[in-house]
Amino acid sequence: MEQTGLVLEGGGMRGVYTAGVLEYFMEQDLYFPYIIGVSAGACMAASYISRQMDRNRTVNIDYAGDPKYLSLQNYLKSRQLFGMDYIFDEIPNRLVPFDFEAFTKNTEQLIIGATDCTTGKAVYFTKPETMGDLLTIIRASSSLPFIAPMVSFQGKELMDGGIVDSIPIKKAERDGILRNVVVLTRNEGYVKAPPKGQWMVRQSLRKHPKLAAAVLGRYRMYNETLAYIEAQEKEGKVFVIRPSAKLEVGRIERNPVKLDALYKQGIEDAKRTLSSLRRWLVNSGQPFLRE
Repeated sequence: MEQTGLVLEGGGMRGVYTAGVLEYFMEQDLYFPYIIGVSAGACMAASYISRQMDRNRTVNIDYAGDPKYLSLQNYLKSRQLFGMDYIFDEIPNRLVPFDFEAFTKNTEQLIIGATDCTTGKAVYFTKPETMGDLLTIIRASSSLPFIAPMVSFQGKELMDGGIVDSIPIKKAERDGILRNVVVLTRNEGYVKAPPKGQWMVRQSLRKHPKLAAAVLGRYRMYNETLAYIEAQEKEGKVFVIRPSAKLEVGRIERNPVKLDALYKQGIEDAKRTLSSLRRWLVNSGQPFLRE
């Protein structure tokens, strides 16, 4: 029987949509044996695997208004809009404790994508092999150029996994997972435009020219991946969940009302597609939604 995977896009604060989808999956006791995500997608996946209902909402909505979480003050102080120490140390270790024991005990495989700043290529880290360093890996996967610093890990300088593999469906397929549920954080019909300020990107990343090339080519990779997912969806190999209403949340949104609305939209979209998803899973030989 083929395994079915769960592929999670990033998107900064748009990731609260994914948090809503996963919250509903937890309510339905729906867990996939293979989960892969980058950036915000990886963040949301961790609390999903540890079975901590409402944790993603608490961390990413209740705390988002705190200047230590996201603010210009952070950038002026340490050249990072997001307070990475606050998000990936103080919150999970003290304020809203992450259940590392449950995360480790549960059997789902988690793959987190990051970008190697030297090679400009994707690198992936897998639970359980490297997940003793979970917070460092997720931090690396979530560190966008110009917003957060590089993360040193295993002799590499790492940044956001979405730079080179925004929606890592092809990695899932290389791992033998040929049928996937894909959660996107953009509306249907979205097309990513080429980046502005290309000279500034090259200049700012001149010590990492391959990373600069990856940043500049990201729009092309992203659009090609969306086209591929659309083709796979038509063949019945992919089931897509994406925001059904126009997005009002950007990558660095702090407004709790907007964030909460997107989170609830994720729940409602997952609920609305449940019957179709159940049929698709049964047809895939994966009837693991409870009746």
